[in-house]
Amino acid sequence: MKIREIITASALLLALSATAQEESRTLRECLETGLENNYSLRIVRNREKIAENNTGWANAGMLPTATATASYSVTLDNSNIEPHESGASTVSQRNVTDHTLRAGIDLQWLVFDGFKMQANYQRLKELHLQSQTQTRIAVENFIANFTAEYYNYILQRLRLKNLSYAVKLSRERLRIVQDRYIIGNNSRLDLLQAQVDFNADSAQSVKQNEQLQTSRIRLHELMAERNVDNRFAVTDTIIYDDNRLDFDTLWQATLANNAELILAAHNNSIAALDLKSVQSRDYPYVRLNAGYGYTHTRYDVNTTLNRSDWGADFGISVGFNLFDGKRSRQRKNAKIEVTNAELEQQDLELCLYADLNDLWQSYQNNKRLLALERQNVIAARENYDIAYERYLLGDLSGIEMREAQKSLLDAEDRILVAEYNTKLCEISLLQLSGNIGAYLNN
Repeated sequence: MKIREIITASALLLALSATAQEESRTLRECLETGLENNYSLRIVRNREKIAENNTGWANAGMLPTATATASYSVTLDNSNIEPHESGASTVSQRNVTDHTLRAGIDLQWLVFDGFKMQANYQRLKELHLQSQTQTRIAVENFIANFTAEYYNYILQRLRLKNLSYAVKLSRERLRIVQDRYIIGNNSRLDLLQAQVDFNADSAQSVKQNEQLQTSRIRLHELMAERNVDNRFAVTDTIIYDDNRLDFDTLWQATLANNAELILAAHNNSIAALDLKSVQSRDYPYVRLNAGYGYTHTRYDVNTTLNRSDWGADFGISVGFNLFDGKRSRQRKNAKIEVTNAELEQQDLELCLYADLNDLWQSYQNNKRLLALERQNVIAARENYDIAYERYLLGDLSGIEMREAQKSLLDAEDRILVAEYNTKLCEISLLQLSGNIGAYLNN
C-alpha cells in the first residue's frame, strides 16, 4: 500500500517538474504562429491570390486579340481542256502541282458589346473582394476556434491542479486513518475506504492529465507545428475577463463589420452585374478587324511561274442580335436572382440579430451563474475546513469527510465550467460583431 502511494506521488512530482520546464506562451504569440503556419489558412490565401490574378482587363474581354497564322498547301490536279473550235484537239494535263505559302497577323478588338465587358470587369473585382472576405471569414473562424481551444487548455490545466489538490487531501486523510488504525482508533473498513478514495482521486488525476495533453496536441495541430509532443505553458490563468460588452455597441458593430453580412453584400452586387450582362444583349456590338498577310504561290503549269502578294486589311463590323430564343427568360431569371440576393441579405441580418440576442442572453446568464458559483466555492471551502477540524477531533466520519471534500472539488469544477462557458460566449459575441481580432491585441 505504501509502495502505491510512493509511485503516485512520484508521478505527480514528475508532472510538476515537467510543467516547470515548459515554454511559456501568450495567446497572442500562439495566434500569430497559427495565422502564419496553419495549412487551411495558407490554402485560402492562395485561392485569394488566384482571384486577384483573374482580375484584369484581358480576362474581362476588354483587350484586343492578335493571332499569327501560317500555312503551306499543295494542290495536285488533272484536267482535260476542250476548246470551242471544232476540230481542235483536247489538251490534257496530268499531275499539275501548285504550291501556296501563306502567313499573316490578324487583329480583332470588340470595342463595344452593350457594356458587357465593363460588367464582367466589375464582376471580377467583386469576386476578388468576395475572396478577400472569405479569407477574412477563415481567419476569424481560426481565431475563434483557437482561442476557445486555448482557454479549454487553461480549463484542463486548472482541473488537473484541483485534482492534484484533491489527491493531496486524500493522501493526508489516508495517512490519518493509517495512524489511527495502528493505534486501534479506526477499523480496517475505514482504512480500506480511505485507500479506495485515494486511488479513485489518483486515477481521475491521471485521466485529467490525458485530457490536458489532448488539448495541447490540438493547439499544436492548429499552429501547424509538427512536434506535437512539445510541451508549453500558457501565461493566462484566469479564463473569464469581463471586458464590459454592450449589446447596442455589438449590434452596430455587427451591421458594419460582420464578414458574413459583407459577403452577402458582394453576392448582391454580383447578381446585379449578372443582370447587367444579360441586358447587354439589347445593344449592338462593334468590332474592329485588321490584319497583315503575305501569300506566295508557285504554279506548275501557268503563264506565271511565281506570284507573291502582301498587304494590310482592316474594317469595322457592327451587328445586332435580333432574336436568340432565350434572352427574355435569362433576363427574368437574372432579375429573380437579384431579388433572391437581397432577400438572403435581409434574412442573414435577421438571423444575426437573433443569434446576437441568444448569445447575449447566454452571456448574461453565465455571468450570473459565475457570481453564484463564486459564492458557492467560498462556502464549500469553509465547509471543508470545518469538516477537516472535526475529522481531526474524531467528531466526523470518513464518509462525511469525503462528502465535504467532494463538495469542494465539485464547486471548484463548476466555477471553472462557468468561467469557460462565459468565455465562449464572449468569443462568439466578438466574432459575430467582427471584433474577434481583439484577441491579437491582448
